[in-house]
Amino acid sequence: MTKAILLIHGAWLNGESWEGFKARYEERGYKVLSCSWPYDERSPAELRASPAKELKKLGQRQIIDYYEHVIRGLPEQPILIGHSLGGVFVQHLLDRGFGAAGVAINPAPTPGVPLGPQAIMSALPVLSDPFSGGKVMHMTRKFFRTRFAQTVPADRSDEQYDRFIVPTPGKVYWDGVIGPIPINWKNSERAPLLLIAGGKDYIADASMTKAIYNKQKRAPALTEFKLFPDRSHWTCLDAGWEEVADFALDWAVRNARARVSVLTSINGSRAA
Repeated sequence: MTKAILLIHGAWLNGESWEGFKARYEERGYKVLSCSWPYDERSPAELRASPAKELKKLGQRQIIDYYEHVIRGLPEQPILIGHSLGGVFVQHLLDRGFGAAGVAINPAPTPGVPLGPQAIMSALPVLSDPFSGGKVMHMTRKFFRTRFAQTVPADRSDEQYDRFIVPTPGKVYWDGVIGPIPINWKNSERAPLLLIAGGKDYIADASMTKAIYNKQKRAPALTEFKLFPDRSHWTCLDAGWEEVADFALDWAVRNARARVSVLTSINGSRAA
């Protein structure tokens, strides 16, 4: 059984958002990587004050290729756990033949799956600006308080924003609209995949996650769906995150493919 885990964050966050998951999994004896996207390696406060100009051109394919490079440097296939857009990247990496198992938590829109009503409203601040694909976008505190993390107590909202929120490239949004990277829904080499939804998610509707599940289950590999009815998009940092973390890892450990080296797996897959 693999002892490696790769945690992949989504838009508006960086690797620091996984601090609870990382520590919890390391206590269980796992080697955990929580790499930030390229140009997102500094603290959230530093990134908000002075985002890297390279973020303007950072797109989904570049980020997926980066995580593929990380995996290729590991001695064994890791468990892949991603949140939001990171959950989409997990699906792409699985489609490329990587991962012992994958978990997509509150996945953002995946190619071929239409936006739910909440996702449409949440994407408007970026997509309503036709030039945002070449900009570094900043989340407002109001958006964070009312849509991204509406379950956070009001007196802790600013603290959570300051601790975790970073600017994000508008291009990653537009990449999902214009020429999205396709996924082979019937991929016979894909590892098991768990899709987790939140019933109070205002960024990625639970109905959208269920639609992704209905496409992914066309593959012969095990594919399952789990709904947490009372959890929002902030589920990996909100009170009670431990339940989500434990469910995700326990499922992945129970259903992961046999332990193999990354090289062996890649040589037998279309990712070679």
